[in-house]
Amino acid sequence: MPETHELSQTAYDRLNAEFEQLTTVGRVDIARKIEAARELGDLSENGDYHAAKDEQGKMETRIAQLGALLRNCRIVEAVDGTTVAVGSVVTVAHDGDPDDVETYLVGSIEERHDGLDVISPASPMGAAIIGASVGDTVSFDSPAGGTLSVQVVSLEQ
Repeated sequence: MPETHELSQTAYDRLNAEFEQLTTVGRVDIARKIEAARELGDLSENGDYHAAKDEQGKMETRIAQLGALLRNCRIVEAVDGTTVAVGSVVTVAHDGDPDDVETYLVGSIEERHDGLDVISPASPMGAAIIGASVGDTVSFDSPAGGTLSVQVVSLEQ
């Protein structure tokens, strides 16, 4: 069964618009580039043709990725703002050290914006902080081994 991705309505709308653009205008544009390159002659040594085909491959990969993501997503609503949830921007202090803080957006990598690092709610730290409130300290097993802890310093929805 495919993995369900949680997306905010804003991210869903942005990704759906990208999908529509790529499957309509994008495909037409790349077909024109390929046709123009074919008219230049010998395809075996035609750099324009090979570049257009590479671009087409990358675009079709993105279309497939977006299609799967949009088919297997769940729109999450904003929560009350008192606990960490998908879509939250959370600042954590590692091992409670106020000088060792990082700020993350909790959610799918497709939610990324404003230059924030994204932490998946399925990751060890992401799963540990979901439901935590400002001031809470949570512990989780590090993929590298050992147990780590972070304190939720601030939270925005």
